[in-house]
Formats: sequence, structure tokens, C-alpha cells
Amino acid sequence: MKKWTRWQDWVAVVAGLYAALSVMWTTAVGSSTALVVVFGILLIISGVINLSMPGTPVMEWVQAALGALLFLSPWLGSYATQTGVAWTSWITGLVALVVTAMAIKPSTEEHRHHRVSPSH
Repeated sequence: MKKWTRWQDWVAVVAGLYAALSVMWTTAVGSSTALVVVFGILLIISGVINLSMPGTPVMEWVQAALGALLFLSPWLGSYATQTGVAWTSWITGLVALVVTAMAIKPSTEEHRHHRVSPSH
């Protein structure tokens, strides 16, 4: 797997960027602002790490967890009634979760392929 080429990680980065910047065009109040921005930035960071170090399954799982947390954040942060920011969290979180789930198996296979087995 080549660095900077996996489309799933690029999609996760864009989803994180959209989430983080969405507070500029949606009405975000209280915890919604912090949660959307923080989870968006963390998705960007995890996506960049996955792009720069392909074949790191642990980071794929971290990225999947971040997508799930972003999806759940409207309920966890009590802003599910704030339509714009809630829908942004649900959509970007679900997109990040789905594309990352698609990348976990190839990343795991790449990791196994490049792992050096101990000599006897």
C-alpha cells in the first residue's frame, strides 16, 4: 500500500474537515461546538496518520471509533434537537465510520504482509 493514496482515508479527512468547519455555517450552541470541532480535528489527524503510515490497523480502529463518537455526539452532548449541527455530526460521523470500516481489512492484511516473523 502506497502512502497518501488510500481514498477511504482521504474521505475521512474531508469528513473531519467538514465537521470541524461546520460551526461557521450551522448554529452550534453549547457542547455541540466543542464536540463537532474536536471530533472533526481528531478525524483529520487520524486520517493523515493513516495516509502517511498505511497498514496500521490500530489507527484504523481509532479512526472508526472517532467516527462512531462523532455520530453519537448529538445524543451524548445533548444537541440532537439542534438540527443543522446534529445532522452534520450524524452524516460526517457515519461517512467516516463506513469508509474506515472498508479500510480495516486491507490495512490488517498489509500489516500482516509486512510484519517480520521471528526466526527459529
